[in-house]
Amino acid sequence: MSAACTSDQRRTGAEQESAEVGTGTEQAAAASTAAAPLAGATLTKDTPPPSRTPAPAGRAYLRLVVVLGLLIALGPLTIDMYLPALPQLTEDLRATEPQAQFTLTGIMIGLGLGQLVLGPVSDAVGRRKVLLSGVVVHGLMSVLCALAPSIVLLSVVRVGQGVAGAAISVVAMAVVRDLFSGRKAAKLLSHLTLVLGAAPVLAPSLGGFLLDVTSWRGIFWVLGGAAVLLVALAWFGLTETLPAHRRRPLALGSTGRTYRSLLRDRTFVGLVLLAGLNMSTVFTYVSGSSFVFQDHYGLDARTYGLVFGLNALGLIAATQLNPFLLRRYAPQQVLTTGIGIAMVSTLALVVSAAADGPLWTLLIPLFVSVSACGLSFPNAPALALSRHGEAAGTAAALLGATQFGLAGIITPVVGFLGSADAVPMASVMAAIVWVAAIVLVTLVRPWTLPLTDPADDEADAAEAADAELATAHA
Repeated sequence: MSAACTSDQRRTGAEQESAEVGTGTEQAAAASTAAAPLAGATLTKDTPPPSRTPAPAGRAYLRLVVVLGLLIALGPLTIDMYLPALPQLTEDLRATEPQAQFTLTGIMIGLGLGQLVLGPVSDAVGRRKVLLSGVVVHGLMSVLCALAPSIVLLSVVRVGQGVAGAAISVVAMAVVRDLFSGRKAAKLLSHLTLVLGAAPVLAPSLGGFLLDVTSWRGIFWVLGGAAVLLVALAWFGLTETLPAHRRRPLALGSTGRTYRSLLRDRTFVGLVLLAGLNMSTVFTYVSGSSFVFQDHYGLDARTYGLVFGLNALGLIAATQLNPFLLRRYAPQQVLTTGIGIAMVSTLALVVSAAADGPLWTLLIPLFVSVSACGLSFPNAPALALSRHGEAAGTAAALLGATQFGLAGIITPVVGFLGSADAVPMASVMAAIVWVAAIVLVTLVRPWTLPLTDPADDEADAAEAADAELATAHA
């Protein structure tokens, strides 16, 4: 991978960064310049306090990973934990299957649209207020879901539950960018992806266990109780990461200008699209695999669960390999490698599906394809958010909305193409990956990106200055 980027590419990347992302780079340079004299100045108790929240290390870093991990786990649990109860829910509320399925669509809509609104709000009022409000509202929506007398009301409330979940998701991403950039952000996102990968796998099993002791309404009562615990966790475990002087005014015109500036950054748009296409690949597999393995190959529910868990393990393992790779390679190099592996493996997947051979001939390229997504999951978002630290909440909102939006649009295509065999699932996965490769080459152009992120150096200098200032005020 290192051979792909030469010293000339370092210079080209630096020039490209300067040309395309003036705002982000200028702010990084300004912060770095400001930090330099502070590092060498004589510090007294009259010196102003640190201007930014220092990045945590050691036990504080571990606590941050645990707190953010538990918070973002609430989203997958809300989406997937009640899936085993859909037949019971449909019968109890006298609904049709499409009506029951819309309760899943509703929360996806809320998650996507909510982030577009709440991202700029968190840039204006701070992260904690939006996060705590989101968890509280999520708990209230869970209670209303448990009490819903009709499928229509349940679907409406699920949209509200999705909006509340969007607050948690967008703030978690913004907090990562407030504290870290470049490789450091990618490493933290790798740890958080462990939660995002495990939660959807465990959620249906947890939901099935709850159905043994309660009804579908009991699942939502459990989600409400989890929200209460998470409010306490967020209150005591997460400090504000966006100082008042770094906040942006909340106005329609200002928000519109921020979104326009983000959309004018070609590389940022490409990275956001890559993140969305990567999630769409995984969602395509998730939505189609049940029909392929159980209906076409005749696996029972338990065996299918083992196959699903094995692929999830591959995805999680790849995300946890990512921090070790980042010690030697730049995030864009790992991202490019992951897409390259997926291009080859999804083609093999299509060939295997068309040949309709033994099950193992499908499982091997499928495992490689899903695992390769684990190399893209942390790096595409980290690179995207690193370009716009001055508007981290809005950038995270656009990122999250694109991920859920593209996944929501693309995933149903498998159902429209039919589930008689594995060809539709394999073909859609391959098409997504090859479109991602085109986006990588035409929009992201990873060979133009610098191997070392200037924001990483700026963050290190600022952390050193903040540490000195904090010592002076002690």
